[in-house]
Amino acid sequence: MTTVAPDTGVGPLLRSWREQRRMSQLELALRADSSARHISFIETGRSRPSEEMVLRLSAHLDIPVRERNALLVVAGYAPRYAQTALDDPAMGALRDGMEQLLRGYDPYPALVVDATYTVVSANRGIAMLLDGVAGHLLAPPSNAMRITLHPEGLAPRIRNLRAWRADLLAQMERQIALARSAELRELYEEVAAYPVPVRDGDGGDEPAEPPSALPFALPMVIEHDGRVLTFVSSIATFNTPMDVTVAELAIETFLPADLETAAYLRSLDS
Repeated sequence: MTTVAPDTGVGPLLRSWREQRRMSQLELALRADSSARHISFIETGRSRPSEEMVLRLSAHLDIPVRERNALLVVAGYAPRYAQTALDDPAMGALRDGMEQLLRGYDPYPALVVDATYTVVSANRGIAMLLDGVAGHLLAPPSNAMRITLHPEGLAPRIRNLRAWRADLLAQMERQIALARSAELRELYEEVAAYPVPVRDGDGGDEPAEPPSALPFALPMVIEHDGRVLTFVSSIATFNTPMDVTVAELAIETFLPADLETAAYLRSLDS
């Protein structure tokens, strides 16, 4: 949830977003079909932006939908974007579509998470990987980052944990910079503080390259039922969302990175 100080005007907030995006007033003006002078007047409070201008600047600054609503309220306008609960009947088609996508990806792992990595839905491929994870991590609402990095989660079985952990933490840092979410910051501080399990015989040091290093993407190399499985992941979001809930959903899929992993997963599905 984003909070805005009551005495903070829309101008300083827009300036803060612009500076975070490392964009000059002139560059923003050119993108928004305005002038640097007008942008300056808005940022200093000498000019009150129209509702359309707030939305236009927000789009060019890539401000998340939730924060666009907050900017509109501060500027004296009504929020533009609804926030509809996923269990609302109006979301029925979206839920059905996501479930169909997850089922279609079986036996490969896939899941849907929200803005703070709470698991919204997952398929049988994910359930297979979760064998042995502590029950308290799986109790709703479960969190994908906790499940992955907690010492009682997947972490002890991930062979290239240090590299995979560093990549996940960097991903969270990028999300925090984009969304300025206090809840996400708290989650980051929690999971970053988890101790890193030491694998037997490795002395706590991993080789420079993971056992199944790929030239095109960092893999997750994980042990399961006496086997070593290798995956690369991809994350998809909805294009041009008009609802806060939809804007904050992400679908993560794990593609087998070698023929052995693919064959093993298919054998489980036969």
